Amino acid sequence: MSDTLPEPIDPETARAAAPSAPRPLSLRGRAFKALALSPEPPLPEWLAGLDAALKRSPTLLKGRAVILDCAQLKPEPDALETLMNELKARGIAVLGIEGADAVVDGLPPLLVKGHPSETIEIPSVPAEPEPQVVTSITVEGSVRSGQSVINPTGDVTVMGSVSSGAEILAGGSIHVYGALRGRAIAGAARNPRARIYCRKFEPELLGIDRLVRTAEDMGTALRGKAAQVWLDGGNIRMASLD
Repeated sequence: MSDTLPEPIDPETARAAAPSAPRPLSLRGRAFKALALSPEPPLPEWLAGLDAALKRSPTLLKGRAVILDCAQLKPEPDALETLMNELKARGIAVLGIEGADAVVDGLPPLLVKGHPSETIEIPSVPAEPEPQVVTSITVEGSVRSGQSVINPTGDVTVMGSVSSGAEILAGGSIHVYGALRGRAIAGAARNPRARIYCRKFEPELLGIDRLVRTAEDMGTALRGKAAQVWLDGGNIRMASLD
């Protein structure tokens, strides 16, 4: 019986077949800036304040890291879970919880040794001005000499006449179903589209927006006729309605 020698082992093959040594696990610390929400009792009032802040600035917490600081609230586990659901319903993603004794499963981790930073002021949004109510005034009858009818927010309609020495001032248009013998100023609310209409054209003074014409400047072509007055290219125009 003859003995056989083992075949020589290639060093490269031996290194490839040998089990590799496990690499050491490397842990590195990271520091991120985060916003801290600090709820206070009573919780319903704090949530109402949070809603008001989000209404004024909808992007306040959008895309930001948020930490829930429960140091002042000290909620029980059930109350903490309810609070987290309230924040989730408002689109607020909490990355960690600070100041709680313990957290239940399914909630963000408990954080310790957080360092406070500067306070971020919530921007205030100026209140929108209330829309101006546009109203119209109708005078049942005539406007006698010495009387004034003023409506700075809308039209004025006179079912009768406007006597000499009387005055009509409107933020919108003026409609006179009788004779216009006094003064009529339309568009007083900086409304260049306002017009003046009358059944009998005999005015002492006319005005639309900031332009005026006196009787001496109007001529006599429309006197006694139904007419309308308007602005065209910064000039007062007058024409017959018949």
